[in-house]
Amino acid sequence: MRIVLTGGGTGGHLFPLIAVVSRIREKLGPEAEFLYIGSGQEMEKKAMAEAGIPSMFVLSGKMRRYFSFKNFVDIFKVPIGFLQSLWILLRFMPDAIFSKGGYVAVPVVLAAWVYRIPILIHESDSIPGTANQFLAKLASRVAVAYPSAEDYFAKDKVAFTGNPVRFEVTEGDPIMLRTQLGFTSAKKTLLILGGSQGSQIINEAIIRILPQLLHNFQIIHQTGENNFKKVIAEAAYQGVKAGRDGYFVTPFMNANQLRDAFALCDLVVSRSGAAFIAEIAANEKPAILIPLEGSANDHQRMNAYELAKIGAVLVLDEANLGQHLLLEKIENILADEKLSKQMAERIKTFYHPNAADTLANGVIELARR
Repeated sequence: MRIVLTGGGTGGHLFPLIAVVSRIREKLGPEAEFLYIGSGQEMEKKAMAEAGIPSMFVLSGKMRRYFSFKNFVDIFKVPIGFLQSLWILLRFMPDAIFSKGGYVAVPVVLAAWVYRIPILIHESDSIPGTANQFLAKLASRVAVAYPSAEDYFAKDKVAFTGNPVRFEVTEGDPIMLRTQLGFTSAKKTLLILGGSQGSQIINEAIIRILPQLLHNFQIIHQTGENNFKKVIAEAAYQGVKAGRDGYFVTPFMNANQLRDAFALCDLVVSRSGAAFIAEIAANEKPAILIPLEGSANDHQRMNAYELAKIGAVLVLDEANLGQHLLLEKIENILADEKLSKQMAERIKTFYHPNAADTLANGVIELARR
């Protein structure tokens, strides 16, 4: 059985793909053969290599919602990517396509439709992306992570599954990590996540209040590769040395490291990408979510407010990241055990432990048609 995977090059697309592949491998063993087709970003190469999934790459165009000369260039990338996808699929000839959406999925899914290969699309966000809304017309089935997204797709194709979560990011060992980092059990721990590639805005907001935070809390701070050195330098300017006095900073955490960080932390401060929300929910942690302004279809903001409606998270917009407000909200949540427990209980309802299994079964069923 041959299965092609495709989707945009962020963690929000890659990690769910890997979660589903893990379940398919459990069910089929060596019978299943995989190929990921992406855009060639470094994160795609790294994630797929670690998961043992071969990769190939095609050109893909991105249509920006603002004027840019890149829009004119990207118009020509799509047909080239389509031809590349036709050739790759002809050589590999998969039994099914599993797509997470994003612009790189467009030429791949179009080529699969030409060959009449069955297609399963998964939409992670509460408001579907433009690419998935278009590609759903070509798909055999569509799975969604939020009930609100069902309205955007044909009723005879769509099913609610939730977001798949990598099993590696749950059931971590807080004691082992606490010992490794030299943290104490007497202080609560903050986990700072800016998305798979980091967030300069979140990093800067945390650095501004770093000395005050470290008076009462310990911090695990994932900065993103591009921001790592800058964060260390700015922390030092504030008189805080990375790796000491309760402040651990890292450019990126793999699944096993993230699992232990989730287990140890008492509060997560994060972007509101669908994959991170699912992982926070799987670990039942209270969270402050800071949506990325200008995300496609404003999906991060919509995701965050879906949870905020039931009191599962606190949402702070980027414009409200003044140092006093952020510090106040962190302190309020961590000082209020009842509130923290209530938030953890409510966010747990967004975790669907069978999502990866359901999607794996769906892919296998399509491939066996």
